[in-house]
Amino acid sequence: MSTPPADPAPPSARRRPAWAGRNYSLLTAAAVVTNLGSHGALIAASFAVIQTGGSPGDVGLVAAARTLPLVLFLLIGGAIADRLPRHRVMVGANALNCVSQAAFAVIVLTGHPQLWQMMLLTALCGTGTAFFNPAAEGMLLSTVSGPHANRAFALFRMAMNGAGIGGAALGGALIAAMGPGWVLAVDAAAFAVAGALRAFLDVGHIPDRVPGGGLLSDLREGWVEFKTRPWLWSIVLQFSVVVAVVGAAEAVYGPLVARDRLGGAAPWGLALAFFGVGTIAGAFLMMAWKPRRLLLVGTLCVFPLALPSAGLAIPLPVWALCLVMLVSGLAIEVFGVNWMTTMHQEIPEEKFSRVSAYDWFGSVSMLPLATALAGPVESAVGRTSALWGCAALVILGTGLVLLVPDVRRMTRKSAKEAPDVHAEPARAALPLG
Repeated sequence: MSTPPADPAPPSARRRPAWAGRNYSLLTAAAVVTNLGSHGALIAASFAVIQTGGSPGDVGLVAAARTLPLVLFLLIGGAIADRLPRHRVMVGANALNCVSQAAFAVIVLTGHPQLWQMMLLTALCGTGTAFFNPAAEGMLLSTVSGPHANRAFALFRMAMNGAGIGGAALGGALIAAMGPGWVLAVDAAAFAVAGALRAFLDVGHIPDRVPGGGLLSDLREGWVEFKTRPWLWSIVLQFSVVVAVVGAAEAVYGPLVARDRLGGAAPWGLALAFFGVGTIAGAFLMMAWKPRRLLLVGTLCVFPLALPSAGLAIPLPVWALCLVMLVSGLAIEVFGVNWMTTMHQEIPEEKFSRVSAYDWFGSVSMLPLATALAGPVESAVGRTSALWGCAALVILGTGLVLLVPDVRRMTRKSAKEAPDVHAEPARAALPLG
């Protein structure tokens, strides 16, 4: 007896690759919404301080207030994300971000915000980010299938960074036209929408956690995974310097150079948007290119991150600065995809969030200090010298990490060596309802 032919797949299922399941689609959509708001809000926070008469040191203090909670709470956030359903941690963090940014918008729109108020609300937003990042990265890593990891990570980052282009450009334009308060309000709304999307994530495909010995025990296990991999801790150490100096240049010196030499918030927003264009170009490249030596290629692409600081030090005209940002965006995206692919193939799923937390912790550990000291350093040596120093530290740190053998030798595993152990079940390929 013959069986009737199966119904053809719905059009949306045919358009979407098999590896882009329900969770992947929700994560990508939520990241797009979040980045539309947050890229403009970062600019808005700096200009909110500037418009109240704040000094370069005040801009640095507000930037430091955002990053200090990352250092304080990231490790705890990573351990919690490996113990609780990750999507619940993500939604809770988004709720905190929504409330803090909404309050920030209100005080900017209704009066003259005090420095301590802006620091406190920015710190609350940073606290939400500390719990969100390890959970989000662990969720994404557990969602993507091994053979398609490179393409999936590239597409995710392309969508996320594409939204950043619009967010930065729109944010800069809205600040110039309406002031920073409305951009902060848009960011609060974006967190609310993204949190609602993430509430529908399915964690049924993730294996049940084996009961452990408590939070401290989980943190120790994550530390063992981290410290026994030279390629991991050396690149995280490198990025503790790179993130610090690039963060100081972009969060503190960039807005000040834009105000004094480039014409204000809109040109700076445009330059940041070109960085986003570069990341999209890099993601397109990485969807087709699978370099065998993952970390060697990725690390070489960190050198161009010195270019924006050098461009601000000169300073370059707006069109040239946009070109510099484009190149650096493309380069860091090549690093980012190779880094995520390496983490995906080398780190056990049940430890994704904890290892990611140590990664984030190390990478941002010096950022609060760098942004807080940016103003005093400018006063001591001048803005131009400070920016050239940022560029030199990027080059030095990246050159040193190339001395680590594992960084030069890490290779991409074949499909046979990297089985599809992280994929969602077959039902995840169905279209969203």
